[in-house]
Amino acid sequence: MSDQKIPVVFIHGLWLAASSWQPWVDLFTERGFAPISPTWPGEAPTVMASRANPEAAAGYGIDAITSHFAAIIDSLPSKPIIVGHSFGGMITEKLLGQNLGIAGVAIDAAQIKGVLPLPLSSLRSTLPVFRNFANEKRAVSLTVDQFRYSFGNALPAEESDALWEKHSIPSPGKPLFEAASANFSAHSPAKVDTDNDDRGPLLLIMGGRDHVVPEAITKSTMKQYRQSSAVTELVEFRDRGHSLTIDSGWTEVADSVLSWVGERVMASSS
Repeated sequence: MSDQKIPVVFIHGLWLAASSWQPWVDLFTERGFAPISPTWPGEAPTVMASRANPEAAAGYGIDAITSHFAAIIDSLPSKPIIVGHSFGGMITEKLLGQNLGIAGVAIDAAQIKGVLPLPLSSLRSTLPVFRNFANEKRAVSLTVDQFRYSFGNALPAEESDALWEKHSIPSPGKPLFEAASANFSAHSPAKVDTDNDDRGPLLLIMGGRDHVVPEAITKSTMKQYRQSSAVTELVEFRDRGHSLTIDSGWTEVADSVLSWVGERVMASSS
């Protein structure tokens, strides 16, 4: 029997750096996996470098980002578990639908094609991008206050501000414009193969106080998978916001993911 460790690919979303996954990488390494947290295309290796050259990340859309991570997965010795947050959650769903992972975890995932609810809090969270149509071709940053509303609304202000300082970077506006128009486009890049019966199991996680991806979006996403016989499950952290992967309670979410992986992936392969 091979003792090769199972790869795990962590994919962040808009306005967070790849380094925001480092505690997860450390934890999954300790548990015997082989995790990585790659940068998005155009993203610098550090938060400060990304802030110093924001336009390097500009113009990348959902297809380009998906292809970027697909190429990384192709370079791995075996199919990984894919874990994504926010737009990284959408990318996770797309990659899993393409059978590129043995399992997927989509945490507060951005809306895919077919999801109709667009709550007011979600609109307010994305206003920094949508207030100017030129932002489709630009990289956009969040201010401390905007980050506090979108990510840190369930946290003390001091913790939210510290997370902004440590993790927040400029991100391309194009994926948001593509997601917003998804239901009006026959070939939207936000489309996911939700009918795939042969894909690996998928866990959707939602924060009950999330402003960016309110629970109505995640519940509607769950319904998109109703035609598939593959495993799709939903877990809610009722009192958590969009920061649930990076704030002081991140281990609760990570332990839930590890427990699910043990049940749905490790047990079935043993």
